Amino acid sequence: MTHLPKASGPRRRRRTLSATLAGLLASTGLAAVLAAGGLATAQPAAADTWRDKEYWLKESGIAEAWKESKGAGVKVAIIDSGVDGRHPDLKGAVVGGTDVSGAGNPDGQKSIGAKPEHGTLVATMLAGRGHQKASPSASAGADSSGGPEGIIGVAPEADILSVSTWLGSANPAGKTDQEQIPLAVRWAVDHGAKVINISLGSTSPEWPQSWDAAFLYAEQKDVVIVAAAGNRIGGNVQVGAPATIPGVLTVGGLDRDGNASVDSSSQGISIGVAAPAEELVGGMPGGRYADWAGTSGATPIVSGVAALIRSKWPDMSAKQVINRIVSTAKDSGVKGKDPIYGYGVLDAKAALGATVPEAKSNPLGSISDWIRVHRRGDFSTPTPEPSPTKKASAKPTLKDPTVPAAKTPADAGTALPGVVVIGFGVLFVAIVAGAVIQLRRVYRTTPAEPDTGTLDAVEPGARK
Repeated sequence: MTHLPKASGPRRRRRTLSATLAGLLASTGLAAVLAAGGLATAQPAAADTWRDKEYWLKESGIAEAWKESKGAGVKVAIIDSGVDGRHPDLKGAVVGGTDVSGAGNPDGQKSIGAKPEHGTLVATMLAGRGHQKASPSASAGADSSGGPEGIIGVAPEADILSVSTWLGSANPAGKTDQEQIPLAVRWAVDHGAKVINISLGSTSPEWPQSWDAAFLYAEQKDVVIVAAAGNRIGGNVQVGAPATIPGVLTVGGLDRDGNASVDSSSQGISIGVAAPAEELVGGMPGGRYADWAGTSGATPIVSGVAALIRSKWPDMSAKQVINRIVSTAKDSGVKGKDPIYGYGVLDAKAALGATVPEAKSNPLGSISDWIRVHRRGDFSTPTPEPSPTKKASAKPTLKDPTVPAAKTPADAGTALPGVVVIGFGVLFVAIVAGAVIQLRRVYRTTPAEPDTGTLDAVEPGARK
């Protein structure tokens, strides 16, 4: 995730998504190396210098995994700030796209938002093809990944769908953050994405209720969603949404030695796997390159592995793809799943080659189950896209919940929670009524006392 200023906002229901999403670009991770106040871009140096820096290709088992798959035939949607498909390492990689912000190009390839370079950095790490040297014989000996120079992604034969969003600052076109994310997810699903990469995040574990239906739609359509855990240096001590949504494969970050990164990661029970997040390199709009860091960069590494798996086993379900990645990860830190490494450190070779028992469910949960329990909703079929309840504002603001009302439960088993709630409601009313009667009796029999002042109001969880 991108290192941006920490967003703040004390009110749970009314904090802005530019605050909770100080992040959807802010927290995930562009900790790009800074030089004279800006990104350190490529100096006059051979592009293969950047290829040589891609240590994760070998150390995470990706080069070995290429013997099994390079991601051919799989579309990966990148929901970000737009992808510059003209970058030499992305030639032929971007096969479609859209702009859901209203501020970019219709094809999603204009770099927009607070960090316009972010999407191209992510895309090159995920599906970069590299390029040939500029010479008369450049076409000679070209391989399937495009060439020996520049950045090669984890899934160099996968196709990219660029879904551009305006995040991290006020959108001049007027669409709010919370409107853009569900629109982006739905568009990606409807246009054939089998994997969705969201290298964006927030400083809040909560997400707008209006996002529920879109993420449920992706789950029902069997799409793998991979999201960044966020970075401590960007204000994300704990994992923030959308990486907290059940069923999403959340990626934590590692330093160069393979240990949990202090700056370029966060922690939380939703983390599924950890991948390199420091000393990363990627392509920039305009054909440039940059060093960077953050779980924004760790996420496309994992998304790329998901694309390799879906290419090798086209009929494998999303839950089995996620299970294969987390169950083959190398355990690290506290034994078993933990809030720092999740199930462990990514091992692409094992994910593509090991024998993995079939999972009965997504090991990272299900948004449909979560909705049923926490929203008391019943979404047995894909839910239509909700209509906006009011005109969008250029200043992103968290609106009131707009998730469709719960349907009538189909049987007694599903009706039980509602019955319990009603029963407790009746009991609660009876208790309150009895308490009121008793207080009235006490009030009538207790002599008045002088006023001694008022207590300061203390919000729940605060200390005096």
